[in-house]
Amino acid sequence: MSRSRSIAAAAVVLGALLGARAAMAGTPVASTQAQDRAVWNAEGGAGHYKPAKPVGYYAIGTTPTPAEIAGWTIAIPPSGAGLPAGQGTAAQGETIYASNCAMCHGTFGQGKNGYPQLVGGVGSLASSAPAKTVGSYWPYATTVWDYINRAMPFYAPHTLKPDQVYALTAYLLNMNGIVHSGFVADATTLPAVKMPNRDGFIWKDPRPVTHNAACMTQCANPVTIKITSNAASMNLTPRLTGPVDHMKPGK
Repeated sequence: MSRSRSIAAAAVVLGALLGARAAMAGTPVASTQAQDRAVWNAEGGAGHYKPAKPVGYYAIGTTPTPAEIAGWTIAIPPSGAGLPAGQGTAAQGETIYASNCAMCHGTFGQGKNGYPQLVGGVGSLASSAPAKTVGSYWPYATTVWDYINRAMPFYAPHTLKPDQVYALTAYLLNMNGIVHSGFVADATTLPAVKMPNRDGFIWKDPRPVTHNAACMTQCANPVTIKITSNAASMNLTPRLTGPVDHMKPGK
């Protein structure tokens, strides 16, 4: 195409665009609003919303079946409700651990390459270097099973069979000295295991319960009121975590 023809074609396109713009500029506002309202009503906007297209029109996705939902409804609470059939021993778990876990957590559960320690640490939680392991920190054996089942091994989570998860749980409990070597982990025995830190997550608030009731009679004289303690002195908040924590007690 010659240069003159290209210029002519461009002029035609530009003229069409300018003409359309002029036409739009000359369209009464009321007419435009009426068109918008008509489209809205056609799509179900008159008083309620409904999809512009029927369900299934785009053929994307399907309604999950009960079996598919059950495949993801896998959380196990501390009570152990929902634990599946199956069982495993520490001896069986040792083999599975060596193949799937030792590469990250170490041969003896000591932790490796930045991955967490799983064994030991009892009595360290109140120290300056607490070791939060299965033996020192976890409050329930059932939730150990739950975590392994959902998230381990790290590179292929949710791939272990129930028997394998039971075996790994038994092995970790045995390595921490919580159960004997002949322990058989299953849906009945795991909930019965008493973990060393079972009561470590129970905290009683030392502050008085006032039920938000204001004292309107026999009130103390404001002059006699003194601050005798604060949140920091009562171990209700950590120290040295921000500017507020540098305030003097009672301020």
